[in-house]
Amino acid sequence: MRTPRRAARVVILSPTGSVFLFRENNVEVGIHWLPPGGGIDPGESPEETVVRELREETGWTDLAPQRLLCTWEHDFTHEGVPVRQHEHIYVTSGPARPPKKKEKGRGTWRWLDRPALAALTEPTWPPGLPALLAAPADRGPVDLGLVG
Repeated sequence: MRTPRRAARVVILSPTGSVFLFRENNVEVGIHWLPPGGGIDPGESPEETVVRELREETGWTDLAPQRLLCTWEHDFTHEGVPVRQHEHIYVTSGPARPPKKKEKGRGTWRWLDRPALAALTEPTWPPGLPALLAAPADRGPVDLGLVG
C-alpha cells in the first residue's frame, strides 16, 4: 500500500537552453535527475509550492512558474514511506547561475545543455524530459499518467 502524495517541480531553462537539475539517489528507484521542487503543503497551490521549494532548495526568489509542462504519477520511497506521488511539472526561464544556497540533503546540481541532457544514462523525473522540452510550447501540458 502506498501513501498518496502531491508535489510540484519546475524545470529552469537558461537563455542558452541549459536545464538546471539535481542528481539524487533514492533507496527505491536509484540514481535519477530531477528539477527543484517537492511536496505540496496543505492549502498551497502547485505554483506556490514551486516558488517555496525554489527558495528552500536554491535560495532563488526571483523565479516563478511560466507554464505547465506535464503531470505524472510515480512510486518511490520518500523519507522511509512508500508513496505514489502525483506531480505538476512547470517550466520557467532564468539565468544560468549556481544556487545561492543548497538545501541540506539535496543531491549535486548541474546545468545540463540539451545534448548532455539527452545523453544522460540515468533516468530523469519526469521521464522523457528532453522530448517534453523539445515539443512546441503551444501544444499544452501532457499527462504522462502512472509511470513505473
